Formats: sequence, C-alpha cells, structure tokens
Amino acid sequence: MENEPVDYVTRVVADPAQVPRGAWNALLAGEPEPSPFLRHEYLCALHDSGSATPATGWTPAFHTLWDGDTLVAACPLYLKDHSYGEYVFDWAWANAYGQHGLAYYPKALVAVPFTPVPGARLLGRDDAARAALVRSVVRWCGQRELSSLHLLFLSAADQAACAAAGLMARHTVQFHWTNAPGGGYADFEGFLASLAQDKRKKIRQERRKVMDAGVSFRVAEGAGISEADWDFFYRCYERTYLEHGNAPYLTRGFFARMAADMPQHWVLFIAEHGGQPIAASLVAVGPDANGRRVAYGRYWGALARVDCLHFEACYYQPLQWCIAHGVSRFEGGAQGEHKMARALMPVKTSSAHWLAHPAFADAVERFLQREGEGVENYLGHLGERSPFRAA
Repeated sequence: MENEPVDYVTRVVADPAQVPRGAWNALLAGEPEPSPFLRHEYLCALHDSGSATPATGWTPAFHTLWDGDTLVAACPLYLKDHSYGEYVFDWAWANAYGQHGLAYYPKALVAVPFTPVPGARLLGRDDAARAALVRSVVRWCGQRELSSLHLLFLSAADQAACAAAGLMARHTVQFHWTNAPGGGYADFEGFLASLAQDKRKKIRQERRKVMDAGVSFRVAEGAGISEADWDFFYRCYERTYLEHGNAPYLTRGFFARMAADMPQHWVLFIAEHGGQPIAASLVAVGPDANGRRVAYGRYWGALARVDCLHFEACYYQPLQWCIAHGVSRFEGGAQGEHKMARALMPVKTSSAHWLAHPAFADAVERFLQREGEGVENYLGHLGERSPFRAA
C-alpha cells in the first residue's frame, strides 16, 4: 500500500472481483471512450472462466487508487510470461533481451486480454487521478524489477497521461466503418451508393454468391441468443482456432458468463443452409461518448465452406444491422487491409511503453521513431485508395 502526494492510496488486487463492481463501472461510465470490454463483468468473466488466469499466463494485479473509501482510478494490469493474446507485437524486444542474457518476462501489461479494441484503459475520476495512476503503476513495476510495462489500445485521455509520464508511444493501424453523418445511411443500398462503382459491383457479386448457395442468415440479439445458439457459436469459434493449430483463448464458460451478465452487449449472426446452422459471427455493442452505439466485430467460425461466406458473415450482415439500428461505428478488429474494400477505413491506434533498462529503452525509442514514420506513410498511402465515390 503506497501513498501518492495527494493522499491517494494504491491497492493492488489479484482478482478483479475484489474491486467493487459498482465503483469500477461508474468510473468507466464517466470515460469519454468507454468500452463494454472494460466492464467489471467482462474482466471477471475472463478470470472466473479460466480464460485469463495465472495458469494461462495472465496473472492479475489490478491497480486501484482510493481517496478514503472512494475509488478514483483503476486499471486492469496483468503480469505476463508470454506475449500471446495482445495484438501489439513485442516478440523482437523479448528476443533482444534474451540474446543479451536478460529476462524480458514477466512483464506488466495494461490491456483487456485477447481484445484489440481501442478505448479507456486507465479509468480515472479526472485527469489528475489518471496521471497519478500511471505514476503508481510505473513505480510498482520498478519496485518489482520488471523489465517493462505496456499499455495497449489506449484512449486519447490515456495517451495524454502516458505521454506526461514519459512513456514511449507506439502506433498501429486498424480499420473501422463509420455511418453516414446526419442520421446514418437509409439502408444498405444507400451505403452501397456511396461507394465507387467497382466496389459496389464487387460487394454485390460476393453477396450474390452466398445467396445463390442457398445460405440465409438469422440474427439473434441480447437475451434472444439461446443457449443452443451460444453452443453452436462456440463450436464455430473453437474450430477456427483449431484449424490454425491453436487452442482457443476463451472457454465456453466465458461466453456463458456473457449470456448471463452482459447479454445486452451481444449480437449473433447465424448462417443457415437447408435449415441447419453452418457458420456464425459474434458482434459486441456498446455506447460511444455521445450515447450512440458502436459495434465491434469479434469472432467468427464456419463448419462448412461457402465462397464469400466470411465476408457476408463478418462484414455485410453486421453492416446491414448497424445501418438498420443507427449504429455510429463498426470496428473490424486488428489488421486487415482487405477491409478497405468493404468501406472500413484506416484508423491509427496507440499504445504506450516503459522499459526499465536504459540502453534497451533508448534502442526501442529509436525503433519506435522509425516505425512511427512508417505507420504515417502507410496511412497516407491508404488514404489515397478510398473506396468511396469522388465528391
């Protein structure tokens, strides 16, 4: 237990359930960039389901700052003995440490496990509390002689707090779809009309292939997603990982917790053929800073192969749903330049990093400078390839 100069008290807990749910979620609700993935229920589900635990290389050390009995700042911090499930890659940094006889792991990570979605990570009552939280976390890492601290997919407020604390910034690129201003597109055809002719033609061709194959879609929302639907989705989700030679990150128990504790945040698209389900994609929904909904493409899988089914399940069906429900933005997840052809445009995402070893910190800072210039050039190149019709 440590005191900040402004009399905040830091408490570090090994189980997210030890933090009061109401206090945590109240801080999140006050953030300009809230995310359903930072809800107390979500983080507890990851832990309680065995998905993100010490046994899987995610040891919780959640940081909380208190002013008396009031929670004023908090963040989900994990000690990691690997770099899987993060989506901001530092394997080369770990290898460099190892080549010099230094231990890179365990490292500290402020992130939502397996969830490359930008948003608030440093929950704070105000900017001062957020800044105090960053200082407290860096100090804690130094006291435990950890190699490094990494804060991933940060909000603008988080980035400012980390920059003020002297952490190094790193940037990556994601692809997000944005609804039309002034109330959104009238329908999917209205959205297509905004695209260049070749993009419209391509999308229509891809959708027709799925329809001509006899595939239809059923949409289940919130509490309307049945246990059988969740079971089928998990079969698809698990198969996707196994086909790539990996075990899935998330357990079936995690999704059972989502159905029980956060049903309002999920939409499931189920592809059917001959009356039988053959594929599914899962989308999360949550509020943005203005109270409008944002959708997040998360997981997909298929038990049968149909040409263009992935595009239909993961992009066209969700976009059609977003337009019909006035959703302001659809985030397509990590990487994937091909998403631009579906009108998901490049967006810069940011992380922050602290390395304890001065020489390695200097080397990484130089690397990040070069990498950042490359990201800016890449964004400029992508900006010249807009899928939309010329004004």
